[in-house]
Amino acid sequence: MKIVVLNGSPKGNMSVTLQYVLFIRKKFSQHELKIFNIAQEIRKIEGEEKAFQEIIEAVKSGDGVLWAFPLYFLLVHSNYKRFIELLWERGAGAAFNNKYAASLSTSIHFFDHTAHNYINAICDDLDMRFLGAFSAGMYDLLKEKERVKLVLFARHFFEAIENKIPTSKNFVPLVTKKFDYAPGNAGKKLDGGGKRVLILTDSHNGHTNLGRMVERFKGSLSGDVEVINLNDVDIKGGCLGCIQCGYDNTCAYEGKDGYVEFFNTKVKRADVLVFAGAIKDRYLSSRWKLFFDRSFFYGHAPKYTGKQLGFIICGPLSQIPNLRQIFEAYAEGEQANLVDFVTDEYETSAEIDALLQSLAERLIRFANEGYTKPSTFLGVAGAKLFRDEIWGRLRPSFIADYRFYQEYGMLDFPQKDYKTRIQVAIFMLLERLPAFRKEYVRRTKAEMIKPLQKVVDKA
Repeated sequence: MKIVVLNGSPKGNMSVTLQYVLFIRKKFSQHELKIFNIAQEIRKIEGEEKAFQEIIEAVKSGDGVLWAFPLYFLLVHSNYKRFIELLWERGAGAAFNNKYAASLSTSIHFFDHTAHNYINAICDDLDMRFLGAFSAGMYDLLKEKERVKLVLFARHFFEAIENKIPTSKNFVPLVTKKFDYAPGNAGKKLDGGGKRVLILTDSHNGHTNLGRMVERFKGSLSGDVEVINLNDVDIKGGCLGCIQCGYDNTCAYEGKDGYVEFFNTKVKRADVLVFAGAIKDRYLSSRWKLFFDRSFFYGHAPKYTGKQLGFIICGPLSQIPNLRQIFEAYAEGEQANLVDFVTDEYETSAEIDALLQSLAERLIRFANEGYTKPSTFLGVAGAKLFRDEIWGRLRPSFIADYRFYQEYGMLDFPQKDYKTRIQVAIFMLLERLPAFRKEYVRRTKAEMIKPLQKVVDKA
């Protein structure tokens, strides 16, 4: 059996993910696993038709496809995303039709589900037969129990192909409405109150819905409003995964392109950030993904603390809840306040005008008030996961993160709360007494709200 492995790591043969693939290859030597280092060789693949066609021909003649990748910013690497875009741009999707597929990732399990959802949806869009995902921790291969799981995953994958089992579609095709947005007059411009507003976009065409929405939003504000097109930013390449930045936040590209200076002087200094992009497959463009990936020179430290964040999106965002969750998690993880999403999915231009005006008003108001809504599970769970990893195994590689977490009190382990530990220990002993336990249960409701009632009474 011939399986095409599409390696999504920019490190190619030196990637952690590939070691899992090589382990499978050794355990199932009767099958041929042909590996293409997609993310590492994207320039060649994009620039040389022969290189691209070699991959397509391998898929055509193969029995299945294994999408293997590390996690990058809640998704796949920007170069991998670019390859997926090329499949549609060059009309190569037919090569994948009815091919069996599975996905394999390595990460610290930070939003690995959104990356696998994305690949699953891409497979469904390509009319492939998706068999499931395997999300491994970076060093799970060192554990016998996890190696057994990996072998079973691979065996099920191969046997499913051999037996041609039926598969389910998990994501319905996207339906894009044909609607031309015609912006109205913004009227009196809203005073920005001295706040720096930065709009980032990847569209040069002012006659698209996205271009018109950006101009309408910009027209509603006075003061310091700047629009920067990501295609005009000097970015030489995608994140290399080299972790050179882990020691002191110095990017390997520093001095070689303009990304770091752009990010520090424009993005970091803005009070209000508006991200404007058009949906391309199940995400925004690979240029947008490049922007997110390259910001990793700041490591796992929050970069937008206290900033107001809004999204202007062209395309069917309401049909891609996975993408919305990615952006919500991104905002919460960066400690920003996500105000709203405005899309061109509405029935009338007047409604879009009203939404854009409202977005502008709330962004400025919240910026002036310093308002940031509380984090949900997306932000809280992510922060705890990073805290544990930065304190533990990742500390030698991300010393800059560790220093940041120490300085800002982010190593807030529960065992450091000695008062609570003592109280809990006493109650655990007392609850062994039936009479105490009965009284404790009887009074629980009242005791839970007692400290809150004191605050309410003082309000």
